[in-house]
Amino acid sequence: MGIQDIIEGKKHWRAHTARVKALPPDYQIVYKEMQRYLFKVGPIDLPDGNLLPGIVDFFEEGAAAGKGVLELIGSDIAAFCDDLIKDSPTHADVYQAQKSARSPRPGD
Repeated sequence: MGIQDIIEGKKHWRAHTARVKALPPDYQIVYKEMQRYLFKVGPIDLPDGNLLPGIVDFFEEGAAAGKGVLELIGSDIAAFCDDLIKDSPTHADVYQAQKSARSPRPGD
């Protein structure tokens, strides 16, 4: 990764955070909780993928339609996030695969 890639990445992240800050306050709170949760358990490609920008798109559409954020995602933020990433490999999956590859099988 070169310096230009780092600079471009920072520009994209700043633009992304500006979009989040433009959301209504309740949307911002829920987005930050989702982001925190996804960075803990989320998919491997979270920083470079389209998941976070997609959530902001979804939230912008909901806010424009006058809906409350919980009308869009429900009351269980973690369950909503889990559903979003159900088919994506996570850091936990990689860890488990590595652990399984290293541990000897019984009887070996």
